[in-house]
Amino acid sequence: MRKIFDCYHHFEKTPNLSKKMVILFLLCLSSSALLFSQSDRKIRVACVGNSVTYGAGIENREIYAYPAQLQELLGDPYEVGNFGKNGATLLSRGHRPYIQQEEFTKALEFQPDLVVIHLGLNDTDPRNWPAYGKDFIRDYAALIDSFRNLESQPRIWICKMTPIFHGHSRFKSGTRDWFWQIQEKITTVAYGQQTGLIDFHTPLYSRPDLLPDNVHPDKTGASILAQTVYSEITGDFGGLKIPDFFQSHMVLQRDTAISIFGTANRDEKIEVVFDGNTQKTTPDVHGNWKVSFPAYPAGGPYTIHISGKQEEIILEDVWIGDVYLCSGQSNMAFSLSQSLDGNQEIAKAHHPDIRLYHMKPVAYTHNEKWTKDKLDKTNELAFFQAQWQSCTPQSAAEFSAIAYYFGQNLHQETGVPIGLIQNAIGGSPTESWIDRKTLEMDPVLVDLLSDWPTSDFINAFCKERAQYNIEDADHSLQRHPYHPAYLYETGVDPLSGLAIRGVIWYQGESNAHNTELHELLFPALVKSWRNLWGVSLPFYFVQLSSINRPGWELFRDSQRRLADSIAHCEMVVSSDVGDPDDVHPIDKKPIGERLALVALHQLYGMDVDWQGPRVRQYTILKNKIKVEFEHAKELKTSDGQELRGFEIAGEDEIYYPALPRIVGTTIELSSDQVREPHHFRYGYQPYSEGNLVDEHGLPASTYTSKL
Repeated sequence: MRKIFDCYHHFEKTPNLSKKMVILFLLCLSSSALLFSQSDRKIRVACVGNSVTYGAGIENREIYAYPAQLQELLGDPYEVGNFGKNGATLLSRGHRPYIQQEEFTKALEFQPDLVVIHLGLNDTDPRNWPAYGKDFIRDYAALIDSFRNLESQPRIWICKMTPIFHGHSRFKSGTRDWFWQIQEKITTVAYGQQTGLIDFHTPLYSRPDLLPDNVHPDKTGASILAQTVYSEITGDFGGLKIPDFFQSHMVLQRDTAISIFGTANRDEKIEVVFDGNTQKTTPDVHGNWKVSFPAYPAGGPYTIHISGKQEEIILEDVWIGDVYLCSGQSNMAFSLSQSLDGNQEIAKAHHPDIRLYHMKPVAYTHNEKWTKDKLDKTNELAFFQAQWQSCTPQSAAEFSAIAYYFGQNLHQETGVPIGLIQNAIGGSPTESWIDRKTLEMDPVLVDLLSDWPTSDFINAFCKERAQYNIEDADHSLQRHPYHPAYLYETGVDPLSGLAIRGVIWYQGESNAHNTELHELLFPALVKSWRNLWGVSLPFYFVQLSSINRPGWELFRDSQRRLADSIAHCEMVVSSDVGDPDDVHPIDKKPIGERLALVALHQLYGMDVDWQGPRVRQYTILKNKIKVEFEHAKELKTSDGQELRGFEIAGEDEIYYPALPRIVGTTIELSSDQVREPHHFRYGYQPYSEGNLVDEHGLPASTYTSKL
């Protein structure tokens, strides 16, 4: 009403009103009257959908279903209506079409101002999608039009579906595949019908603990959905935020565009100043913003100022160089202070141009029961905490010994600032580092997700240790870092968007019990990470060391073959510095240095001896085998003693020690016990005593010519 009087007094005090001005006054009056009349009623929000909207499975759903929690967030100016129907399909020829339900009629009668539609889950039923999936886009458009034609002319959002997890009874028989087909169609509908698109999937896809029946979110999951809708409606995304890895003292990747990004409220104006250059932007409708600066050469330090409407973030002492992710299990996590001669190295670890980002877990997988706080943080994916630090004796002492020696050698040889991200968990199996969708969509790996504590696929140690760590959990779906996809979701995916130069990896001990399975897992892991970064990341890994554990010789040879089969992937040998009784050999310096040699050759183009002798080909003669090696100008033994570790066999595949003779870069193998040799192997025992090296002392890998 105040606006009406303001308009009236403005024109009353103005002499000689023209007809045009009178018309303007009347328009002002009518507009203000409309605003006044509308202010008497609340903004109506219709939540349309299936059982997830209804709140199925949630105790006190009238309070905790997502529409009810949305009402609490939006407050008194809004009226939120829950028009969810259990089992409803979007398809009009589905087994329970939403448009035929009472809830649909009530939603229309509600005359909403805002409509949020979440449908599609029940369309994955075999009664629906195979027969009627072709109608999906048309039927969704018709549903949208039914709301658009209302007198209230509401604004409409449609939602990407909440997840369906692997425990669903029809998951592998079709639901899994049809789910993703429908999800794609929903995006098509949103663009074609020019509606808003709300992502209900991503916030819950890494939280299977919040969907106890694999389909319906519990009240905590519903609160995440409510917060998601609240932000989309109001534009309130919690103010200016950047990913955790953007910190002072960090290293940004050189020679590639420098991207700074984060989230902010929709009406924010974001300004980023880097090296005197300013980039301005505004968040998109989902609160995401990003600016890019041209690629920089190595150097620093720089300061980055990020400012929004009220907040300001200052990142100081930022360097440009090469960034590496150093990941795996306990042998990568093995600290410099634990390693051979570590104390002497720590005293010298003053390297201001090397920066360390140690992702420390809130709970270690030691032989202990975790407290409630640790269990809760694990479920909430708050498993890692990290801070960029300059390399000093204090920061280096707890850091990965292998990663430290790797970075030290790179910096020494190149002069380039080096950023090292340590992300390694003792005992972790390969499958815990692979994204969920990759596991779900693989016809074999999908079974890793089911019945984890009793699955024969899973390493016995992993199952026993995880169960003991979480024994005191009061959550039936308590998570653990050994669970499939967990470490990817909490430790790898959060690094998305941070440009890196490559990966060094030391893992496999927890998968050595099933070589054939690992031959599927490891390529899947490499592909998973490369998909995340969108580039063919160089991936350099360590072959398992020597130890008296049955089957490790087979696993090591499999690793050798995997390195040859995956592009931009290289392996370094560690069998010569193993320990017959300890899975954690303490001499880590040679391993870090060998990884650095690979990178110096492959990424920096340096002419260095970067790998030991490799079998190029072998020839079977009448009574001996000639094995020709490459990557060596000279073959010799590491200890100056006779060459050890070679065996040959005939067609019967019974092996006998061979008499080896070095001739240049060829080794001739024979045995009085094998008249017509057909196969040979080298160092092919769990604990290898092979001593073949090149002129620089780099070892040859264990090897077998017969799988």
